[in-house]
Amino acid sequence: MSATLLAVALSLVSAVAYAAAAVAQERLAARTADAGAGVWRLLGTGSWWWSVSLNASAALLHVAALKFGPLTLVQPLGALTLVAAVPLGARLAGRRVTAGEWRGTALTLAGLAALLVTATGPAPDDTLALPEALAVAGATAALIGFLARRGARPGLRHATASGLASGVASALTQTVTVAATDRSGPALDARVIVVALLVAAFAAGGLLLSQTAYQGGLGAPLAMVTLSNPVAAALIGLSLLGERLQGGIAGLALALAGAVLAARGVVLLTRSAAPTAPDPVPTGPEPDGALAAVVPLPVRAEPEPVVLQAS
Repeated sequence: MSATLLAVALSLVSAVAYAAAAVAQERLAARTADAGAGVWRLLGTGSWWWSVSLNASAALLHVAALKFGPLTLVQPLGALTLVAAVPLGARLAGRRVTAGEWRGTALTLAGLAALLVTATGPAPDDTLALPEALAVAGATAALIGFLARRGARPGLRHATASGLASGVASALTQTVTVAATDRSGPALDARVIVVALLVAAFAAGGLLLSQTAYQGGLGAPLAMVTLSNPVAAALIGLSLLGERLQGGIAGLALALAGAVLAARGVVLLTRSAAPTAPDPVPTGPEPDGALAAVVPLPVRAEPEPVVLQAS
C-alpha cells in the first residue's frame, strides 16, 4: 500500500472515531448545560471520559496519517467527521437521515475527491523550526483568546477556536512525528519536546472548546470545527512546510472547486442536523402562576350589577 492510500485509510477511521466522540460530547453537553456543569464536574462523569477516549483514539490515528500524508491531504478528510456524525446522531435520536443530509453528504464527498486529486503527494519530510512553531503557537493562542473571551456566548466562536486549535495541533504534530522518526538526529531533542508540549496544550484546549460549543447543538458548531480545522492546517502547510498542490493552475482551480463543493455540503449537513424544536404544547391544566409565566391569561370581565328600579 502506498503512503497516500495509507494516509487516506487512517484518516477515514480517524474521522469515524471523531464523529462518535462529537456525538457523545453533544449528548453530554445537552444534559449538563442546564445544570451549569463546569470542567471539574465533567471530570467525574463517565460519559466525558468515554468521549475523551474516543478523541484520543482518533487523534492517534490522525497522527499516524500525518506521518504518511501531507497536511493538505489529511486535514480536508476531517470533513468526513460531519458526514459520519449526521447519520450516527440521527440513529441515536431515533430518526431517518433526511434527503438534505444525503445531498450534503454527496457534495462533501465530491469536494473531498477533488481535493484528494490535487493534494496527493509524497510523505512529508519538512518540519517547523522552533521559532516558527513558537510564532504559530503564539498567534493562534492570541486568536483563540479573542474568540473564546470571557462572556462570549457558547456557540460558533468557541467552535471556530476549537477548529483552529485542532488544526494547529495537527501541524505541530506532523513536525513532532517527522522530526522524531527521520533518524537525522536525536529522537527527543529540545525542539521535539517543546513542540510536543504545545501539541498537548492545543489538543486539550480544542477538546474543551468543542465541549463548550456543543452546548448549542451539534450541527453548526461541528461544521465550523470541520471547516476551520483544515483551513488553519493548510495555511501552515502551504506557507511554512513547502507543501504544494498538484497540477499547477488547473490543480489550483480544481482544489478551489472542491473546497466550494465540500463547504456547500457541510452547510447542507449543518442545516439538516439542527432542526428547530417545535414550541411546547400544554398537555393539561397548570397552576395559574406557572401558566401565566408562559401564556397570559385572559382577563375575565366581572358582570355589572343589576339595579332594580321601582316602577
